[in-house]
Amino acid sequence: MDPRTDTVVDIDRTACRGHGLCAELLPEHITLDEWGYPLVDDTPIPARTATRARRAATDCPALALKLSSRQTEAQARQAGHT
Repeated sequence: MDPRTDTVVDIDRTACRGHGLCAELLPEHITLDEWGYPLVDDTPIPARTATRARRAATDCPALALKLSSRQTEAQARQAGHT
């Protein structure tokens, strides 16, 4: 991952089957709705949580969870993209 971007959790909602393992492995970023499907907060994954976040993505039975890099508004402004 690019150190100039934030790592965030993304869910492929069409692939997700609501197993809930992601919320067990990463409860500070993922909660479950009333039907057991993940609700992801939009905060970046801190370095201390990155290993568990990668594990959650790898262990997802439906492979619906992934980590992606996203520029913050401040990062985009610095890069001249706004």
